[in-house]
Amino acid sequence: ALSCVWSVIVVNYTSDIHPKDWFRGGYILFGYIFSYFSQVACDLLRRIIRILYLSKRLQGQLQGGSREITKAAQSLNELDYLSQGVDLSGIDVIENDLLLISRARLEVENQAKRLLEQGMEIQNPTQVGTALQVFYNLGSLRETISGVVEGYRTTIQDNVTTALDIKGLTQPTGNRGRSVPLVQHLQKVLTKKRDPVTHVCFISEIIKDGQPDILYTFWSDVTHTLSVEFQRATAASSFLKQALEGEYPKLLRLYNDLWRRLQQYSSSIQGVISSSAGLDTAMDLPTTEMDNQDLFTQTKHDYDPEKALKDSLQPYEAAYLSKSLSRLFDPINLVFPMGGRNPPSHDELDSIIKTITSELNVASVDTSLTLAVAKNAAKTVQLFCVKSEQLLSTQGDASQVIGPLTEGQRRNMAVVNSLYRLHQAVAKVISGLGSCPPAAEHALTALMASAVQPLLLSVSDSIEAIIITMHQEDFSGSMSTPGKPDVPCSLYMRELQGFVGRVMADYFRHFQCVDFIYDNTESIAQRCITLFIRHASLLRPLGEGGKMRLAADFAQMELAVAPLCRRVSELGKPYRLLRSFRPLLFQNSELIASSPAVGDLIPYSTLLHFLFTRAPSELKSPHQRAEWSIARYSQWLDDHPSERDRLTLIRGALEAYMQSVRARQGKEFAPVYPIMVQLLQRATSGAQDSRT
Repeated sequence: ALSCVWSVIVVNYTSDIHPKDWFRGGYILFGYIFSYFSQVACDLLRRIIRILYLSKRLQGQLQGGSREITKAAQSLNELDYLSQGVDLSGIDVIENDLLLISRARLEVENQAKRLLEQGMEIQNPTQVGTALQVFYNLGSLRETISGVVEGYRTTIQDNVTTALDIKGLTQPTGNRGRSVPLVQHLQKVLTKKRDPVTHVCFISEIIKDGQPDILYTFWSDVTHTLSVEFQRATAASSFLKQALEGEYPKLLRLYNDLWRRLQQYSSSIQGVISSSAGLDTAMDLPTTEMDNQDLFTQTKHDYDPEKALKDSLQPYEAAYLSKSLSRLFDPINLVFPMGGRNPPSHDELDSIIKTITSELNVASVDTSLTLAVAKNAAKTVQLFCVKSEQLLSTQGDASQVIGPLTEGQRRNMAVVNSLYRLHQAVAKVISGLGSCPPAAEHALTALMASAVQPLLLSVSDSIEAIIITMHQEDFSGSMSTPGKPDVPCSLYMRELQGFVGRVMADYFRHFQCVDFIYDNTESIAQRCITLFIRHASLLRPLGEGGKMRLAADFAQMELAVAPLCRRVSELGKPYRLLRSFRPLLFQNSELIASSPAVGDLIPYSTLLHFLFTRAPSELKSPHQRAEWSIARYSQWLDDHPSERDRLTLIRGALEAYMQSVRARQGKEFAPVYPIMVQLLQRATSGAQDSRT
């Protein structure tokens, strides 16, 4: 300021300004200078007076000990603010006070550190909260927390390194400390503690302004330390590596115990801190999401704290699972020697089951490990299936149903029974897991189905061949004369009943998997009923006597398929179709077309086939018009299950009849023809509506 004044004087003196104006300007300038120095002096004086006052108050607060420590810290914080931006050195009146303030700050910091350490050690949230309030008032809360957490992190690393030292494994471990619970406690207090003046939550001071989250990264640092130290130790000691890999389930159990204790501790300190006084949390402030978080809260979508802990053991888990799979495969490779032709014996199968049981029992310490070993068990079952599949007979003798059991059929049955016993045993062993691993169960049932498929197909084909012979019998006769009782059922039906009973007794009774066999033979029974109704609807001509015999066949069909299923009534829609179709045999065409079962239970195409039997020979059935055999037409119906395709073929037959009548200039159609046309129109309209 003085140099500026001097410059103005020099300029004015050397210029042409009138002396009178020169003195007037200088007077004004000196006024401004005086005002400036007055303000500076006043501000400095106010600071000195406030420092003297706070220094005296600070002395009294220091004498109050820990009870006044937070107030002392507040005074020190204000004194720091008063010292900012001004040089107070050389002012005699406050020289001793400044020295006292410097010593007092050091004393308060040390006292707060001791209070924090003691509160952390005995886990007293009130003491910890008081210490944190001191550091918050001093403006060093984040730096203090960072130093404390870093100290615990270093302690953990030292403890892990010592614990994995192969030279010290035989020595007493002593107390390794409990750094993680202490940090948990510190974090919980920080989330609950608020400044009584500003109401600022202390945890927000730790993570504000995009700074590194020193608390929430603590756990990731711990797990990273575990991974690094484990790898370092096992790389230096093959003995330790083998121990960790071979006894991995025990190590994992220790990890699970650690995690469980940490969770229990987290819950317990939550209750203690919530009920503690001195944390300034009883004010009416909204609870934030951060209040309920701790070290193990999943704060990121891609971070799981428990998984992070267990990932430090991942190399040892992989090695253990590899050895476990080898132990599971060994007994299977032994019971399926090269060139062998027989499935495993009961004792050999028991050995496989015991191995699977043992591996799963050892892995039961952890759910994830159990599921991983269960997947290995599934691979074991799949290997068993591959070995068993090589024993199956696929030659022609495996599907014959004429003579006694062949050697190939006996071997296939033995394989199926072996697969079934394995399936039952494995399902029982792992029932505690909730269900059999899908891959294993699918492999077993798929191979069992593959083994019995040739026999099932042969039985199904034979049944169809028997049913189709109904067209070789005469159903055109009239009612029998009195005194001549009707035959209970047709010849083909007696043959069908005899065949089904024989194959069930001679072949399927040798299978131990009764439910599995029924699951497959019930589909044959359903197919048998469907074919029976199909061919019954294609019989023509059909006289009144034929209707009576066909009605008896409907009743006998239930007895014919009974050996193939648990209960005939449980065959579903085919059984209901059988029961619904029989009454139509004796109804007139109009009632048949108006039956409520038509369309819903009885397909339109089936009912139209049946109405063809009531038409004159000129109105040919679809297969007759196409000049197909019954067998070929039946195959075509199998290949075209869509009602639209079947109705299109039937429409062609009806149109051909209409054209033939017009060609011969006939005056009227057969009585059943308009009924069939109307029914076809209903069927077509219904199909269009369903497509819409």
